[in-house]
Amino acid sequence: MKILLRLLGGIAALVLLLVLVAFLLPSTYRVERSIVINAKPEAVFPLFADLRRWKDWGAWQERDPGMKTTFSEKTTGAGAWSAWESKSEGNGKMTITASDAPKRVAYKLEFPDMGTSSEGVMTLAPAAGGVQVVWMDSGNLGLNPLFRWFGLFIDKMLGPDFEKGLANLKKLAEAAPK
Repeated sequence: MKILLRLLGGIAALVLLLVLVAFLLPSTYRVERSIVINAKPEAVFPLFADLRRWKDWGAWQERDPGMKTTFSEKTTGAGAWSAWESKSEGNGKMTITASDAPKRVAYKLEFPDMGTSSEGVMTLAPAAGGVQVVWMDSGNLGLNPLFRWFGLFIDKMLGPDFEKGLANLKKLAEAAPK
């Protein structure tokens, strides 16, 4: 019995230590990737400014072609939204919060199953050889200790999806007639 009590006490102490350390971890995250596309901004911008076009290049839609997606009446500009349901990719909603053609689109992501949200932006800037697309997403992890630990790995989890999406966007934009 003494061994069991010591074991339970040790587990409780470890859990308490992990929770306390979690509050020392960053409460926010930021994931950013970029790519240079050999195309004009006017050719690239519509590919991410219109929410219906994300299925053509997004990594998540590629992984789950059966993803059920619904859209607002308008799919471009501030207020436009898309919502999705996916067994493998989760459920969520993306709302465009600002659009400045052909320079940037800002959005808010909401994940109701997890009770979290994030904000992101895709920007275009002139670059040697075309246009540089920068995709950034950031969020607040709040006080939840599990989310704080999760935050340590979010760049490694989302970063490759951003890279894959940007590579797909590049292929799509560069294949378009000029």
